[in-house]
Amino acid sequence: MRIDLHSHSSASDGTESPAELITRAAAAKLDVIALTDHDTFAGLDAAAATAEQVGITLVPGAELSAAAGGTSVHILAYLVDRDHPELVAELDRSRAARFGRAERMVARCIELGARISWSQVRELADDAPIGRPHIARALVASGVVRSEADAFGPDWIGDRGRAYVHRDAIDAADAIRLVRAAGGVAVFAHPGARQRGRIVGDDVIAKLAAAGLAGLEIDHPDHDPPTRARLRMLAADLGLLGTGASDDHGRASGYRLGSETTSAEAYRALIARASGATPIGAPSG
Repeated sequence: MRIDLHSHSSASDGTESPAELITRAAAAKLDVIALTDHDTFAGLDAAAATAEQVGITLVPGAELSAAAGGTSVHILAYLVDRDHPELVAELDRSRAARFGRAERMVARCIELGARISWSQVRELADDAPIGRPHIARALVASGVVRSEADAFGPDWIGDRGRAYVHRDAIDAADAIRLVRAAGGVAVFAHPGARQRGRIVGDDVIAKLAAAGLAGLEIDHPDHDPPTRARLRMLAADLGLLGTGASDDHGRASGYRLGSETTSAEAYRALIARASGATPIGAPSG
């Protein structure tokens, strides 16, 4: 089986609709795809309908914004009960925090001379939770920077950049406990991606494992071979599952669905631990 457990649609900061993403996943010969939009489940129903039509299995998920020791981290939440009251409340709070943070970053960009506007960023996000990628796209569209990657540098909205605003996020251990309370399974997204900003130490990951973390996303486009080897050893030491995924964002990431995958063994172990929901669509072994 070909299994990709991390992707984004236009329900958050991807460039394709959920239906388009699932159709492309099938064309990429994937058997299983997880839709993990940032802090929202808004795209899952449309994705599920398309998954049924094209014969691919959909793993419902979301990528939760969190923090560990002052460092921004992301927790992939799979197969949760989407109606769990505490989880719903946290996602509402997180989206509101994203909105305010983005508004302040846009204001800082304007103060620094960028010819962008808040209305432009909101239009680019449409109804999705607004994040830094939407601001980056506005900076590109306005000719301020050449690429979204340039926007994430120190001159603009990169971590501790001139226009950066700190994120108010749930503690990562609390996020993991919340995912488990909602019957889901929690995996640490791209834990070794240094180019994205600061990463947490192995001691922090050990504490998250004690809080109920189920796995580490090891095979990821932002992890080089030494990082993957180190994370594989750490996962083995802590008894964590090792997953792999493309973290596809459509055009913004170069249409890379299926470029990294999860083993069938790890996938089966992951879904066996969930009680909040089940995969949708074609049988997946």
